[in-house]
Amino acid sequence: MRILYLLLIVSCFFIGCNKKQHTEEYHKYTNDLINETSPYLLQHAHNPVNWKAWNQETLDLAKAENKLIIISVGYSACHWCHVMEEESFENEAVAKLMNDNFISIKVDREERPDIDQVYMNAVQLMTGKGGWPLNCIALPDGRPIFGGTYFTKEEWTKALTELSGLYKNNPKKANEYADKLVAGIQKSQLISVNNSQANFKSSELSEAVKLWQEQLDYKEGGLVGDAKFPMPNALSFLLRYSTQNKDKAIQTYVDTTLKKMANGGIYDHIGGGFSRYSTDVKWHVPHFEKMLYDNAQLVSLYADAYLATKNELYKKTVVETLNFVEKELVAPNGAFYSSLDADSKNKEKKLEEGAYYVWKKEELQALLKSDFSLFQKYFNSNENGLWENGNYVLFKTQSDKDFALQNKLTLTELDVKIKNWKQILLTARNKRSRPHLDDKTLTSWNALMIRGYISAYRAFKNPHYKEIALKNANFILENQLQKDGSLYHSYKDGKSSIVGFSEDYATVIDAFIAVYQITLDEKWLNKAKQLTDYTMTHFLDKKSNLFYFTSNAATGLITRKMEIADNVIPGSNSILAQNLFLLGHYYSNDTYSKTAQQMLNNVKEEALQSPTEYYNWLNLMLNYTGNYYEVAISGKDALTKTSQLQSYYLPNILIAGATKESKLPILENRFADDQTYIYVCVNKTCKMPEKDVAVAVNKIKNGL
Repeated sequence: MRILYLLLIVSCFFIGCNKKQHTEEYHKYTNDLINETSPYLLQHAHNPVNWKAWNQETLDLAKAENKLIIISVGYSACHWCHVMEEESFENEAVAKLMNDNFISIKVDREERPDIDQVYMNAVQLMTGKGGWPLNCIALPDGRPIFGGTYFTKEEWTKALTELSGLYKNNPKKANEYADKLVAGIQKSQLISVNNSQANFKSSELSEAVKLWQEQLDYKEGGLVGDAKFPMPNALSFLLRYSTQNKDKAIQTYVDTTLKKMANGGIYDHIGGGFSRYSTDVKWHVPHFEKMLYDNAQLVSLYADAYLATKNELYKKTVVETLNFVEKELVAPNGAFYSSLDADSKNKEKKLEEGAYYVWKKEELQALLKSDFSLFQKYFNSNENGLWENGNYVLFKTQSDKDFALQNKLTLTELDVKIKNWKQILLTARNKRSRPHLDDKTLTSWNALMIRGYISAYRAFKNPHYKEIALKNANFILENQLQKDGSLYHSYKDGKSSIVGFSEDYATVIDAFIAVYQITLDEKWLNKAKQLTDYTMTHFLDKKSNLFYFTSNAATGLITRKMEIADNVIPGSNSILAQNLFLLGHYYSNDTYSKTAQQMLNNVKEEALQSPTEYYNWLNLMLNYTGNYYEVAISGKDALTKTSQLQSYYLPNILIAGATKESKLPILENRFADDQTYIYVCVNKTCKMPEKDVAVAVNKIKNGL
């Protein structure tokens, strides 16, 4: 059931919805969503449904008119919400049924993950599954009584008719069911406080990994199943675990997965960047939406993998993905946009999934001419790469080295051809109708992208990557951080909005710690600490030492939820626990350290039993079960030596550094004018300082 639950939750990132582009033409209908900034909400602004945004005024209206509420949740860069819009929400008869009997609310799940969390939980309890579009019917006070994902027009009409009749004729029954469902929502995912002494054993971690291995697809990579989902931070954990434990089988598995993804159709070989997931076991045919959070985390993963293996494929993947991000998803002010749609207009001007990315054989032949035959073999534009309707999705099944050898080419000759092919096809593709851009900026996803750029900078030393990371970090400071120390969640059209969630604090704190580690500017570490203190004041449940998803000032929801399990993005609690662990070391802060340890102890049993759902907690557990090193570098050359140290794959170290006297406890009284020293410490005990980075690295790799 746990594996099923994970797949259902993960699937929520996949079953999508597409945004239609509205031009300055006459529209028969316009509803309240026309006043919103969310691209997803604006998509529905000209439906005949009297859609409203989620706000107190709308909730009060439902109570005043004693009407059931339709809560319809989706997001811009997907497919199936668009299908339901076209079939039901653009149908005048269906709209009349909705308008006469319900208050209809549209929610962008990316803007309001708190609302989505509550009603997704309700639908999962009712149906055993979840995904988007998410459609829930609630009483006027917001308590849910019915829900599901995608409905055909007939199913939707039938449900609305029956539910409106039930509420009018038997409101008592509806209320009784709502009471039971809300109780279930409040009890679900509750974590009991573990009052036993924290004791984390490497043997327990090994057993959890063995349990995980039963689900690994060693041939194709990813997990065993009919579709493949990139889980970047889960793979990051396995990369770290296999390196620290010298587990060759898992190292090979991670390498296989990374190669399959980078060579597969899930990766855009012409423009760079990854799609959300593949619909088949070979990573060939993707669901074509491109999300910022996927690409951010995959950049970090591939950059770390490059440090561990020096595989040039991983470097190329990072470089091309960041080129895509900068071309498609970066605003002039340094903010990152959210996503590109899966659908775009085909030659017949109709929306079609993947139309921007796929190729007909005749088109390839006309563009590539005499080179088509070689291109066809390289990118499998044959029966292997055929998708549907005569369309090919490009993907590779050989390394460049093997392909060049087989086709009597040097690697240099092949590289020249590949670059030429890509430029020709990119030029042709740019003439097509482009997928729609979701141009809102989300604080949490931007923080993930900061981390991605920093990972790339550490691996490749490209100062441009550092510059982009700093520009976005300053964007967050200047726009998303309020005077009272709180964060906004969203930004669009020059306006910051929506009170931040624990995911925003968790990811920004993590990003700011990473910025400190490449700049040694303690401003960023201090900002991370300030945000941590704010989070502990406004989000922490002192009974469980775990964090709510919404702050103590949030209103309008039927319950406060906690995000415990890890998903495509790690859960906010596991990221916060990691942050507290690090900041506890930096500041010698026992409260931080004890909170992190208690959080892990609370979820330990669940994590060991369901490793795929708690991988980021297991990553934290590695800090307690194996050697974990504090590396303090102090002296005028500290930044240079820090950069050198970061050229190694060392996932079990914390780096602190200063080019002058520092009051940071980990660095205090360690500065010398004439030398730069490297202190390698474990549990506040340090060996003799070293001057040479390579010597310090050997100490770490050999366990001192």
